[in-house]
Amino acid sequence: MRIIRSVYPPIDLFEDIADPADWPLLLSAEQKTNPRIRASIGNLDRVPPERRVGGNGASYLMASFTHVSVDRPSRFSDGSYGVLYVADRYETGLFETIHHHARFMARTAEAPGWTSQFREIILTVCADLHDLRGQGDLFAACLDPDDYTAAQLLGAALRNAGSDGIAYPSVRQAGGECVGLLYPDCASSPVQGRHLDYHWDGKRVDLVRDAGSGAVFRVVEE
Repeated sequence: MRIIRSVYPPIDLFEDIADPADWPLLLSAEQKTNPRIRASIGNLDRVPPERRVGGNGASYLMASFTHVSVDRPSRFSDGSYGVLYVADRYETGLFETIHHHARFMARTAEAPGWTSQFREIILTVCADLHDLRGQGDLFAACLDPDDYTAAQLLGAALRNAGSDGIAYPSVRQAGGECVGLLYPDCASSPVQGRHLDYHWDGKRVDLVRDAGSGAVFRVVEE
C-alpha cells in the first residue's frame, strides 16, 4: 500500500478505457481545446509506451512517473525519473509519509494544526525486484536515513539495466518493508482505502485522524 496527498486528483486520460498506445493522439486532440491538459498529465514521454497502464485507478500508478522534477528527488531517484514507492503494510506507509511530510512542514515553517489530507491506496505488486533485504551492511549506504547519494546511484544503474525495481527494509519503521518500482506496470489493481488527516504540532506530526471514523491516533516515534 501507499499513502498520497489527497490534493492530487485522478487524471482523466489515465483512467480512460482507451489503449495507452493511443494516448499521444488523444492528448494532442485534447490540447486543442484544453491547453492546460499537459500540466495535468505531466510528461508522458518519461514512461515507455509498452509500460504504460490505463483504466480505473491508473492515475495512482502513472502520476509518480509523469510528474517528476529534479527539485523533488527521492531515495532511489535524483528526480529525473519516477519511482513508485509502496509499503508492505499500513503502519509502514504511515511512518514513511509522516517523515517526509514533517520535513516539508519544518522547512516551510508551517503553523501547528490539522494541515494536510492524505488517502491510502491499496494495490498489488508483481515485479522482478533487486532485493536489499537481509544483506547485512552490504547496502548500508543505500539505506542511510538522510543521505540518498548511494541509493540514487544504485537506482539509476538498475533502471539503466532494465530492472523493475528494488525491495528494501523500511528506514522509517523497524520491521517494515518497502519497494521502489521503476515502472507503473509493476503494480496493478489500485483502490482507494482510508482518508487520513495529519496534525502538525510545530515540530512533528503528532496525531493522525481517520477521516472516515473520526478516530484519532497519537504518533509514537520508535
